[in-house]
Amino acid sequence: MLYSIIVPVYNRPGEVKELLESLAAQTVKPFELLIIEDGSKERCDHLLGHYRSFFTIHYHYKENSGRSDTRNYGMARATGDYLLFFDSDVILPPFYFERLEAALAANRLDCFGGPDAADASFSDMQKAVSHAMTSFWTTGGIRGGKAVMEKFCPRTFNMGFSKQVYDAVGDFKDMMGEDIDLSIRIRNAGFSIGLIREVFVYHKRRIDLGRFFKQVNNFGQARIWLQILHPGSLKLVHSLPALMLVMGALLLVAAIFCPWLLLLPLLYAALIFVDALAKGNTLRVAALSVAASAVQITGYGTGFLKAFWYKMVLKQPLETKDKLTKIYNRG
Repeated sequence: MLYSIIVPVYNRPGEVKELLESLAAQTVKPFELLIIEDGSKERCDHLLGHYRSFFTIHYHYKENSGRSDTRNYGMARATGDYLLFFDSDVILPPFYFERLEAALAANRLDCFGGPDAADASFSDMQKAVSHAMTSFWTTGGIRGGKAVMEKFCPRTFNMGFSKQVYDAVGDFKDMMGEDIDLSIRIRNAGFSIGLIREVFVYHKRRIDLGRFFKQVNNFGQARIWLQILHPGSLKLVHSLPALMLVMGALLLVAAIFCPWLLLLPLLYAALIFVDALAKGNTLRVAALSVAASAVQITGYGTGFLKAFWYKMVLKQPLETKDKLTKIYNRG
Protein backbone atom coordinates (compact mmCIF):
# COMPACT_ATOMS: atom_id res chain seq x y z
CA MET A 1 0.00 0.00 0.00
CA LEU A 2 1.34 3.44 -0.94
CA TYR A 3 0.75 6.52 1.19
CA SER A 4 0.97 10.03 -0.23
CA ILE A 5 2.10 12.46 2.48
CA ILE A 6 0.94 16.01 1.76
CA VAL A 7 2.58 18.84 3.70
CA PRO A 8 1.72 22.51 3.09
CA VAL A 9 4.65 24.80 3.90
CA TYR A 10 4.85 28.54 4.44
CA ASN A 11 8.26 30.00 5.35
CA ARG A 12 9.33 27.11 7.61
CA PRO A 13 12.46 25.43 6.21
CA GLY A 14 13.77 24.58 9.69
CA GLU A 15 10.62 22.66 10.56
CA VAL A 16 10.65 20.85 7.22
CA LYS A 17 14.19 19.63 7.87
CA GLU A 18 13.12 18.08 11.18
CA LEU A 19 10.12 16.44 9.51
CA LEU A 20 12.38 15.07 6.74
CA GLU A 21 14.76 13.64 9.32
CA SER A 22 11.91 11.83 11.05
CA LEU A 23 10.62 10.43 7.75
CA ALA A 24 14.09 9.20 6.77
CA ALA A 25 14.28 7.37 10.13
CA GLN A 26 11.07 5.39 9.57
CA THR A 27 11.47 1.62 9.99
CA VAL A 28 9.38 1.14 6.84
CA LYS A 29 8.86 3.70 4.07
CA PRO A 30 5.76 2.86 2.00
CA PHE A 31 5.20 6.49 1.06
CA GLU A 32 5.85 9.39 -1.27
CA LEU A 33 6.18 12.92 0.07
CA LEU A 34 4.58 15.96 -1.55
CA ILE A 35 5.93 19.27 -0.27
CA ILE A 36 3.66 22.10 -1.40
CA GLU A 37 5.33 25.47 -0.90
CA ASP A 38 2.57 28.06 -0.53
CA GLY A 39 4.30 31.14 -1.93
CA SER A 40 7.07 31.09 0.70
CA LYS A 41 9.87 33.64 0.63
CA GLU A 42 11.99 31.24 2.71
CA ARG A 43 11.86 28.16 0.52
CA CYS A 44 12.81 24.65 1.57
CA ASP A 45 13.62 23.01 -1.80
CA HIS A 46 17.37 23.23 -1.13
CA LEU A 47 16.94 20.78 1.76
CA LEU A 48 15.41 17.96 -0.25
CA GLY A 49 18.34 16.54 -2.23
CA HIS A 50 19.85 14.47 0.60
CA TYR A 51 16.51 12.83 1.43
CA ARG A 52 15.59 11.76 -2.09
CA SER A 53 17.75 8.66 -1.58
CA PHE A 54 15.48 7.57 1.29
CA PHE A 55 12.05 8.04 -0.32
CA THR A 56 10.29 9.70 -3.26
CA ILE A 57 9.85 13.47 -2.91
CA HIS A 58 7.74 15.73 -5.13
CA TYR A 59 8.27 19.45 -4.59
CA HIS A 60 5.79 22.04 -5.87
CA TYR A 61 5.94 25.81 -5.55
CA LYS A 62 2.74 27.80 -6.02
CA GLU A 63 1.38 31.25 -5.38
CA ASN A 64 0.15 31.90 -1.88
CA SER A 65 -3.50 30.87 -1.44
CA GLY A 66 -3.82 29.46 2.09
CA ARG A 67 -3.46 25.99 3.51
CA SER A 68 -6.78 24.50 2.36
CA ASP A 69 -6.09 25.28 -1.29
CA THR A 70 -2.49 24.11 -0.81
CA ARG A 71 -3.60 20.72 0.52
CA ASN A 72 -6.08 20.43 -2.35
CA TYR A 73 -3.26 21.17 -4.78
CA GLY A 74 -1.31 18.29 -3.27
CA MET A 75 -4.24 15.87 -3.32
CA ALA A 76 -4.78 16.47 -7.02
CA ARG A 77 -1.20 15.34 -7.67
CA ALA A 78 -0.97 12.43 -5.23
CA THR A 79 -0.78 8.83 -6.46
CA GLY A 80 -1.11 6.88 -3.20
CA ASP A 81 -3.86 4.58 -1.98
CA TYR A 82 -4.13 6.79 1.11
CA LEU A 83 -3.61 10.54 1.40
CA LEU A 84 -1.89 11.58 4.63
CA PHE A 85 -1.64 15.08 6.08
CA PHE A 86 0.89 16.44 8.53
CA ASP A 87 1.64 20.00 9.55
CA SER A 88 5.18 21.13 8.84
CA ASP A 89 5.87 21.43 12.58
CA VAL A 90 5.39 17.74 13.41
CA ILE A 91 7.99 15.05 13.99
CA LEU A 92 7.11 11.38 13.48
CA PRO A 93 8.40 8.67 15.80
CA PRO A 94 10.37 6.07 13.79
CA PHE A 95 7.67 3.40 14.16
CA TYR A 96 4.81 5.55 12.79
CA PHE A 97 4.33 3.77 9.45
CA GLU A 98 5.13 0.34 10.85
CA ARG A 99 2.31 0.73 13.36
CA LEU A 100 0.00 2.32 10.81
CA GLU A 101 0.43 -0.63 8.43
CA ALA A 102 -0.32 -3.09 11.23
CA ALA A 103 -3.36 -1.14 12.44
CA LEU A 104 -4.95 -0.86 8.99
CA ALA A 105 -4.24 -4.53 8.26
CA ALA A 106 -6.10 -5.48 11.44
CA ASN A 107 -8.95 -3.00 10.95
CA ARG A 108 -9.20 -1.18 7.66
CA LEU A 109 -10.51 2.36 8.00
CA ASP A 110 -11.56 4.74 5.25
CA CYS A 111 -10.37 7.69 7.31
CA PHE A 112 -8.17 7.79 10.39
CA GLY A 113 -6.29 10.12 12.64
CA GLY A 114 -3.88 9.96 15.53
CA PRO A 115 -3.14 12.10 18.58
CA ASP A 116 -0.28 14.52 19.12
CA ALA A 117 2.20 14.68 21.97
CA ALA A 118 5.31 16.52 23.17
CA ASP A 119 8.75 15.00 22.80
CA ALA A 120 11.27 15.16 25.64
CA SER A 121 13.44 17.51 23.52
CA PHE A 122 10.74 20.21 23.33
CA SER A 123 11.06 23.49 25.20
CA ASP A 124 9.15 23.97 28.45
CA MET A 125 6.66 26.27 26.73
CA GLN A 126 6.09 23.78 23.90
CA LYS A 127 5.42 21.06 26.47
CA ALA A 128 3.03 23.33 28.37
CA VAL A 129 1.07 24.26 25.23
CA SER A 130 0.97 20.60 24.24
CA HIS A 131 -0.48 19.72 27.63
CA ALA A 132 -3.11 22.45 27.33
CA MET A 133 -4.10 21.13 23.90
CA THR A 134 -4.21 17.43 24.78
CA SER A 135 -5.34 17.12 28.41
CA PHE A 136 -8.83 15.78 29.06
CA TRP A 137 -9.29 18.57 31.64
CA THR A 138 -8.82 21.27 29.02
CA THR A 139 -10.16 19.78 25.77
CA GLY A 140 -12.38 16.89 26.83
CA GLY A 141 -10.17 14.48 24.86
CA ILE A 142 -11.44 15.65 21.47
CA ARG A 143 -7.91 15.51 19.95
CA GLY A 144 -7.46 11.78 20.52
CA GLY A 145 -7.35 11.45 24.29
CA LYS A 146 -8.10 8.20 26.08
CA ALA A 147 -11.26 9.70 27.55
CA VAL A 148 -13.49 11.57 25.09
CA MET A 149 -16.69 13.59 25.15
CA GLU A 150 -17.54 13.48 21.42
CA LYS A 151 -16.98 11.43 18.26
CA PHE A 152 -13.39 11.64 17.08
CA CYS A 153 -12.72 13.97 14.15
CA PRO A 154 -9.23 13.65 12.62
CA ARG A 155 -7.27 16.86 12.23
CA THR A 156 -4.69 17.68 9.60
CA PHE A 157 -1.70 17.68 11.92
CA ASN A 158 -2.13 13.85 11.75
CA MET A 159 -4.87 12.66 9.39
CA GLY A 160 -5.32 10.23 6.51
CA PHE A 161 -8.02 8.91 4.23
CA SER A 162 -8.28 6.67 1.20
CA LYS A 163 -8.28 7.82 -2.39
CA GLN A 164 -11.85 6.53 -2.60
CA VAL A 165 -12.86 8.99 0.11
CA TYR A 166 -11.23 11.84 -1.79
CA ASP A 167 -12.96 10.86 -5.03
CA ALA A 168 -16.34 10.76 -3.27
CA VAL A 169 -16.13 13.68 -0.82
CA GLY A 170 -13.76 16.10 -2.50
CA ASP A 171 -11.53 18.93 -1.32
CA PHE A 172 -10.96 20.90 1.83
CA LYS A 173 -13.08 24.05 1.95
CA ASP A 174 -11.51 27.49 2.32
CA MET A 175 -12.86 28.15 5.81
CA MET A 176 -12.04 28.03 9.50
CA GLY A 177 -12.20 24.45 10.80
CA GLU A 178 -11.65 22.98 7.35
CA ASP A 179 -10.32 19.65 8.62
CA ILE A 180 -13.25 19.09 10.98
CA ASP A 181 -15.65 20.08 8.19
CA LEU A 182 -14.08 17.45 5.93
CA SER A 183 -14.22 14.83 8.71
CA ILE A 184 -17.93 15.51 9.15
CA ARG A 185 -18.55 15.24 5.40
CA ILE A 186 -16.62 11.95 5.30
CA ARG A 187 -18.70 10.51 8.15
CA ASN A 188 -21.96 11.77 6.60
CA ALA A 189 -21.00 10.06 3.32
CA GLY A 190 -20.99 6.72 5.14
CA PHE A 191 -17.24 6.13 5.36
CA SER A 192 -15.62 4.65 8.45
CA ILE A 193 -13.55 6.96 10.68
CA GLY A 194 -11.36 5.83 13.54
CA LEU A 195 -8.69 6.92 15.98
CA ILE A 196 -5.41 4.98 15.92
CA ARG A 197 -3.76 5.99 19.19
CA GLU A 198 -0.45 4.27 18.48
CA VAL A 199 0.25 6.45 15.41
CA PHE A 200 0.84 9.68 17.29
CA VAL A 201 3.08 12.55 16.21
CA TYR A 202 5.19 15.00 18.17
CA HIS A 203 3.68 18.41 17.51
CA LYS A 204 6.46 20.98 17.83
CA ARG A 205 4.44 24.17 18.03
CA ARG A 206 6.74 27.18 17.68
CA ILE A 207 4.49 29.48 19.61
CA ASP A 208 4.30 31.93 22.50
CA LEU A 209 1.24 32.57 24.62
CA GLY A 210 0.20 35.60 22.53
CA ARG A 211 0.16 33.60 19.28
CA PHE A 212 -1.42 30.69 21.10
CA PHE A 213 -4.29 32.96 22.16
CA LYS A 214 -4.91 34.03 18.54
CA GLN A 215 -4.79 30.43 17.34
CA VAL A 216 -7.29 29.04 19.85
CA ASN A 217 -9.48 32.13 19.43
CA ASN A 218 -9.84 31.11 15.78
CA PHE A 219 -10.61 27.53 16.86
CA GLY A 220 -13.45 28.84 19.02
CA GLN A 221 -14.88 30.84 16.13
CA ALA A 222 -14.58 27.83 13.84
CA ARG A 223 -16.94 25.79 16.03
CA ILE A 224 -19.76 28.23 15.34
CA TRP A 225 -19.03 28.15 11.61
CA LEU A 226 -19.17 24.36 11.70
CA GLN A 227 -22.49 24.36 13.53
CA ILE A 228 -23.99 26.67 10.89
CA LEU A 229 -22.70 24.47 8.06
CA HIS A 230 -23.45 21.18 9.84
CA PRO A 231 -26.39 21.64 12.22
CA GLY A 232 -26.07 19.32 15.19
CA SER A 233 -22.27 19.14 15.07
CA LEU A 234 -21.91 21.45 18.08
CA LYS A 235 -21.66 19.45 21.30
CA LEU A 236 -21.54 20.46 24.94
CA VAL A 237 -17.78 19.87 25.12
CA HIS A 238 -17.21 22.50 22.42
CA SER A 239 -18.99 25.19 24.45
CA LEU A 240 -17.36 24.43 27.81
CA PRO A 241 -14.60 27.10 27.58
CA ALA A 242 -17.22 29.76 26.78
CA LEU A 243 -19.43 28.54 29.63
CA MET A 244 -16.43 28.63 31.96
CA LEU A 245 -15.77 32.26 31.00
CA VAL A 246 -19.38 33.24 31.66
CA MET A 247 -19.38 31.34 34.94
CA GLY A 248 -16.07 32.98 35.87
CA ALA A 249 -17.56 36.44 35.36
CA LEU A 250 -20.58 35.52 37.49
CA LEU A 251 -18.24 34.03 40.07
CA LEU A 252 -16.37 37.30 40.41
CA VAL A 253 -19.64 39.10 41.09
CA ALA A 254 -20.81 36.44 43.53
CA ALA A 255 -17.43 36.52 45.31
CA ILE A 256 -18.24 40.03 46.54
CA PHE A 257 -20.72 38.35 48.86
CA CYS A 258 -19.04 34.91 49.18
CA PRO A 259 -15.24 35.34 48.90
CA TRP A 260 -14.65 31.60 49.33
CA LEU A 261 -15.99 31.09 45.80
CA LEU A 262 -12.63 32.33 44.53
CA LEU A 263 -11.20 29.00 45.69
CA LEU A 264 -12.94 27.24 42.78
CA PRO A 265 -10.68 28.55 39.99
CA LEU A 266 -7.69 27.90 42.25
CA LEU A 267 -8.79 24.29 42.66
CA TYR A 268 -9.12 23.95 38.87
CA ALA A 269 -5.62 25.42 38.40
CA ALA A 270 -4.32 22.91 40.96
CA LEU A 271 -5.98 20.10 38.99
CA ILE A 272 -4.18 21.19 35.79
CA PHE A 273 -0.90 21.46 37.70
CA VAL A 274 -1.19 17.99 39.23
CA ASP A 275 -2.31 16.47 35.91
CA ALA A 276 0.78 17.91 34.18
CA LEU A 277 3.04 16.57 36.92
CA ALA A 278 1.41 13.14 36.73
CA LYS A 279 2.36 12.97 33.05
CA GLY A 280 6.04 13.29 33.89
CA ASN A 281 6.50 17.03 33.47
CA THR A 282 8.70 19.21 35.66
CA LEU A 283 7.39 21.74 38.17
CA ARG A 284 8.17 24.55 35.71
CA VAL A 285 6.27 22.86 32.86
CA ALA A 286 3.35 22.16 35.20
CA ALA A 287 3.23 25.84 36.19
CA LEU A 288 3.43 26.92 32.55
CA SER A 289 0.67 24.41 31.75
CA VAL A 290 -1.63 26.29 34.11
CA ALA A 291 -0.87 29.55 32.27
CA ALA A 292 -1.27 27.91 28.84
CA SER A 293 -4.57 26.34 29.90
CA ALA A 294 -5.85 29.72 31.07
CA VAL A 295 -4.89 31.23 27.70
CA GLN A 296 -6.50 28.33 25.85
CA ILE A 297 -9.81 28.60 27.73
CA THR A 298 -9.91 32.39 27.49
CA GLY A 299 -8.90 32.51 23.82
CA TYR A 300 -11.19 29.72 22.67
CA GLY A 301 -14.07 30.93 24.83
CA THR A 302 -13.94 34.53 23.62
CA GLY A 303 -13.68 33.37 19.99
CA PHE A 304 -16.68 31.09 20.47
CA LEU A 305 -18.77 33.84 22.07
CA LYS A 306 -17.74 36.39 19.44
CA ALA A 307 -18.70 34.13 16.55
CA PHE A 308 -21.91 33.09 18.29
CA TRP A 309 -22.93 36.74 18.61
CA TYR A 310 -22.00 37.83 15.09
CA LYS A 311 -22.86 34.70 13.10
CA MET A 312 -25.81 33.21 14.98
CA VAL A 313 -27.43 36.20 16.70
CA LEU A 314 -26.73 38.97 14.17
CA LYS A 315 -26.74 36.46 11.27
CA GLN A 316 -23.66 37.82 9.52
CA PRO A 317 -22.72 35.67 6.48
CA LEU A 318 -19.85 33.18 6.46
CA GLU A 319 -17.60 34.95 3.97
CA THR A 320 -14.74 32.56 3.24
CA LYS A 321 -12.35 35.31 2.17
CA ASP A 322 -12.85 37.56 5.18
CA LYS A 323 -10.14 38.54 7.64
CA LEU A 324 -10.87 35.68 10.03
CA THR A 325 -10.29 33.02 7.39
CA LYS A 326 -7.04 34.63 6.26
CA ILE A 327 -5.78 34.63 9.84
CA TYR A 328 -6.81 31.01 10.26
CA ASN A 329 -5.10 29.93 7.05
CA ARG A 330 -1.89 31.45 8.36
CA GLY A 331 -2.11 29.39 11.59
